[in-house]
Amino acid sequence: MIGVGVHGLLADRYELQELLGRGAMGEVWRACDHLLGRPVAVKLLHAEEAEDAERFRLEAQIAARLNHPNVVGMYDFGARHHQPHLVMELVDGWNLAQERSLRGALPPAEAAAITAQAAAGLCAAHQQGVVHRDVKPANLMLTTDRTVKITDFGIARFAEEAASGLTATGKIIGTADYLAPERALGRPAQPASDVYSLGCVLYELLTGRPPFSGATSLAVVQQHVSATPAPPARLRPDIPQPLSDYVLHMLEKDPSHRPTAEQAAAWLAAQNGTPRPAGHDSTTLKPTPATDRPPAPHAGESRAGTHSRPSGRRKLASRTVLAGAGLALFAGATAFGVSLNSGTTAPTSPASPSPTRIAPTPAGRTPDTTPSPATPTTTTPPGPEHGGDKGGARSGKHDDGKAGKGRQRHSGD
Repeated sequence: MIGVGVHGLLADRYELQELLGRGAMGEVWRACDHLLGRPVAVKLLHAEEAEDAERFRLEAQIAARLNHPNVVGMYDFGARHHQPHLVMELVDGWNLAQERSLRGALPPAEAAAITAQAAAGLCAAHQQGVVHRDVKPANLMLTTDRTVKITDFGIARFAEEAASGLTATGKIIGTADYLAPERALGRPAQPASDVYSLGCVLYELLTGRPPFSGATSLAVVQQHVSATPAPPARLRPDIPQPLSDYVLHMLEKDPSHRPTAEQAAAWLAAQNGTPRPAGHDSTTLKPTPATDRPPAPHAGESRAGTHSRPSGRRKLASRTVLAGAGLALFAGATAFGVSLNSGTTAPTSPASPSPTRIAPTPAGRTPDTTPSPATPTTTTPPGPEHGGDKGGARSGKHDDGKAGKGRQRHSGD
């Protein structure tokens, strides 16, 4: 166990009770705050690299600025024996990647209502000058009462810093399936970039697939820059045309043409959808054996917040890191290094939390930018015998790694 004192309490107040996940960056624990008498999630960092420790500190600083019902709360930050720790809100629920994996495409009104809550949380962050930079289903938690909580501000940045280039390191960090075009081109992240990523999430909730797919993460990123996604209503006729059009509005290539998070929250909430409460009917999450439950987020994933979730394993929605001159490939560059994590949200356990290296693309080679056709997911949600765990415990964030067994809770990465 990392950094725990001789009396078994971290910082003389936090009793680590259950390991929820372990990864390359550290561990996530369900804990009890003996000073305030409440359950919390504690993320412990293996601070072997100064850069990792700084990212951890920045995550705490950013999350502490946010106070909104749709954002996982940050309680405390500290270090013991040079090992930093975060103490975060412990939330009962699961992430949207697990929800979609279990149920398939969601009813349009419900998908809109869920996304409206996420947009409201992003609006609160944007009003504080914070850009999340990694909005994806795995970083959007859904509590047992169907409240959405944004997690993982581990790679978030203050907007003014991103715009001034203070955080520029020659890398673009995000997740391929949800990466905004301007980010793929090496431009600074901005609030509109989060709106684009959220539009990708809504597209997936409605159709059962992200707006673009490809053989490699790089191929997906290239489509975000130059390809037009198929209208959701074309893939699934029961999606109302106005909602289908609004999704494409959120996916505009030009950031200035997209709605703000505040506008998206208001428009989507007006669609009169309500996130389906757990236990409502056979399509909702219900208790099931651990082997059938959707996989839980792993420690080490960049996620803010702490949540509970069904036991099991899931594939980490990987993070994209593009090194080089902002996808100079599109201008015919001969070679550049790319490190991409696929944005796949299918729940499988990763062999390693490390990013995947993509070989340089030869000059003059133009990847196919046409989205591969796919049949929308319309899988009938499982009945009680195979549904999710409506009371599953999970914490909002983990470092990439393997999740613990049983009810899980984690704090944001």
